This record gives sequence, structure tokens and C-alpha cells, in this order.
Amino acid sequence: MKNKRISFFVTVVLIFFAIVITGCKKYLDVKSDSRLVIPKTLQDVQGLLDDANIMNLRTSPSFGEASSDDLFLPLAGYNAVGLTGQEAYTWRPTPYRIGNDWNLGYLAIYNSNLSLELLGKIERSVVNSAAWDNAQGSALFYRAYYFLMLTSQHGLAYDGSHSTTDLGVVLRLNSDFNVPSFRSSVDECYRQVVNDGMQALSLLPDYPQHVMRPSKGAAAALLSRCYLYMRKYDLCLQYAQEALKLNAKLMNFNGDPDLLALSTAVPIKKFNKETIWYAELNSSFGITNVTRFRIDSTLYASYNTNDLRKTAFFKLATPYQQFKGNYTATANIFFSGFATDEIYLNSAECKAKLNDLVGAMDDLNTLLKTRWRNTVAYVPMVATGKDDALVKIRDERRKELLMRGLRFGDIKRYNKEGANITLKRVIDGKTFTLSPNSNYYALPLPTDIIELTGMPQN
Repeated sequence: MKNKRISFFVTVVLIFFAIVITGCKKYLDVKSDSRLVIPKTLQDVQGLLDDANIMNLRTSPSFGEASSDDLFLPLAGYNAVGLTGQEAYTWRPTPYRIGNDWNLGYLAIYNSNLSLELLGKIERSVVNSAAWDNAQGSALFYRAYYFLMLTSQHGLAYDGSHSTTDLGVVLRLNSDFNVPSFRSSVDECYRQVVNDGMQALSLLPDYPQHVMRPSKGAAAALLSRCYLYMRKYDLCLQYAQEALKLNAKLMNFNGDPDLLALSTAVPIKKFNKETIWYAELNSSFGITNVTRFRIDSTLYASYNTNDLRKTAFFKLATPYQQFKGNYTATANIFFSGFATDEIYLNSAECKAKLNDLVGAMDDLNTLLKTRWRNTVAYVPMVATGKDDALVKIRDERRKELLMRGLRFGDIKRYNKEGANITLKRVIDGKTFTLSPNSNYYALPLPTDIIELTGMPQN
């Protein structure tokens, strides 16, 4: 078994260096024979972390998005994804191998760990302190982000004492492929995210040179999302407020420099003012291909006629609606980073949970007014009580944060609080369901990982 583990990590490392050698040329001052380059300087480390093809672009876990209720596959789309995609779409355990969320996430984690180890050999000085701190904080941020998103996908919802025994993902904290892999508990995984996120928050600059790099605002947003998944609403609110202190900007959908005409194919510009940190979803089993999936019809109907998101986010693909509201400026690539709209919604939900109903609805209305047609008076939402506020906020969260890799995790935590959401797929007259709190909410790990390591499968 140990030899199998070693061979697996040798493979990962070889793949990693093959990608690094080809992907980091624009960041590193390489010699003519790039195979001889060994990262060792602070600039080299920053180059590893700036390799967007590993750290940012189409690498965020998306199996959960493909498993959520915001999208569905018409029969033609279902037939197009093949057997593995069909089984994943209908919540049936399916064998799948390399070329997935797991290997992409752990490649970024490996990159982070290698960077941290290299930084341990580089002296921090007065001259290089800002660059050193940025690199250290960035590596910790990336590791925390991928641990968080993989855990939220492959672990059951956080649930207090149960999470100390529920299995999460592998907490690899160094680049040594000789170290065997084993699954940590969900609780241990979230604790590691918090630990890394806190350190990153203390090291990163308030604002990055570019939003593809982490920042203090991104670390605060990450901690806010993490604590929301843990249902620790006071802490989620604390870090949401820290993130909004650094960036509270929202696009006004009535006309904004970051928007094109809302009726255009891709109306929202890339790197817009709401973007705190930029990342993109992987494409899971072909299900999250925009030409194949459509948006839930009841969800689309829930948008008011004067809600400009109805035009900005969707276009008709008869007889259904196709999503186009990406923050990526690309029709078939979906945003998975952090943006201010998510943080306003985090803040609103936490305030409602903590019985600050006025504050909760103020946050919600601040967001919704920027999405409302300005030729029609906006009537602020009000809540008759805590439960009513949560229903309204969570409905708007779903409507605002479509195709960002968040809905599946939201359903899991809502069901832990008694929402009793049952997911349903209908394929050619046959119905498939996913019951609330089903063990399948911890999505299966890749088959080859189970075979190579002997770790237990979900």
C-alpha cells in the first residue's frame, strides 16, 4: 500500500512540475533549458503562486454545482454527458478518475505547500518583508481555499460533535510525496481552513496588485464563507464586516462602467468592482457546460419583472432559460472567487440569525436596490420576524449567487437546520431524488485515489 501511495504522489509531482515548467515562464526568469530551473528565490515563489492555470483558472471544485438544484439537463444534454456524467447528475455513485476537482485542487495545494517550504529557506528582512509576507499569506490563502471547497463538497455538512467523526478530505501540509494520505475529520478540515485563513489575514496587504492575487479582503471573505458553512454566525458576520470595510462596492445594474447592455450575450465585465478575488469553476463531468444545462424554471420565474438580473443573468434557449450572468466575461466559464454581493448576503443572513432584523434587511436592500429598474420605485423588503427574514435572504442568495459553486453547500447547511429540501431529477419519465441529510451529500472521491491510497470512500 505504501508503494501505491508513493507512486500516486510521484505522478502528482511529475504532473505538477510539467505544468509549472510550462506555465510559469511569464513569471520566472528561466534559463534556456527550463528543466534545470529549481525555484529558490522569493521571486520564484511568487511566480509559483502567480501561475493562474494552477491556482485560479477553471480549478475550483464544481461537482457540487453539478449536483445542485439550480440547473437541470434536458434529455439532449443528459444524453451528451455520457454514463459517468449521467450517474453523477442523478446522485448515483460513479467511478471517475484523474481529470477532476480532486487532482486540480491538490495540485494547487501542493503548489502552496512547496511555496511555504521554499519561504522557510528564505530569510525575511526589512527589504523583502512586504513581498515575503505577501507570498506567505498567499500560499496559506490558496491552501485554505481549496481545503474549504473540497471539504464542503466531499464532506457532510458541519454539524458540531458529528463533524469530529465524519470524514472530510486529506490535509496535506507538506510537499513530501512519501507521507501517506489519510482522510481527516470534517472538524479538523474546517479548523485547518480557519488556521490558514487567520494567518493569511495577518500577512496579506489590504488590496492586491491584481484581483487574481489574494488580499486581506479575500482572506476575510474566505473566513466569512468558512464560518457560514460551520453555521457560526457571529464569526461569519465579523469577517463579512471586515471584508466590506475594504470593499463594499456594488454594480448598479441600471448602468455601470463594469456592465455592457444587459441584453448582450455576456453583460458583466471581468474583474469588475465587486470582485474581491478572482477564480473559476472547473467543468464537472460536462454537466456544467452552458450549452447542455438549463436553469430551473421555478427559480427563473421567481425574479420580479423589474429585477434587472432577469435580463442580465439569463437568455432564452427555447423553451428554457440559459445562464449568462458570469463575472468571467465568458459564456461557459463560471466565477468561483469572492465578490461583495456574496459578502452582503453573508452579513444579512448572519444578522437575521442573531436577531438584528433591521440590519439584516438593510444589507439585503442595499444589494437589491442596485439590481432594480430605476424607472420603477423600489419598495424595500421588510421582515415580519426572524424566520421570514431568513426565507427572504436565502431566496435572494440563491438568485444572486447562481453558478458560483455555493448552492450545494447551502442546501446541506439549510437541511441541518430543518429546511427539508429534497432534490429531484426527472429524466425521460424516470424520477431520481436526493433526500435531506443523505450521506450522498458527501460526494464520492475519485476512484483512482481510493484504489491508490486505500482511503475509505464516501
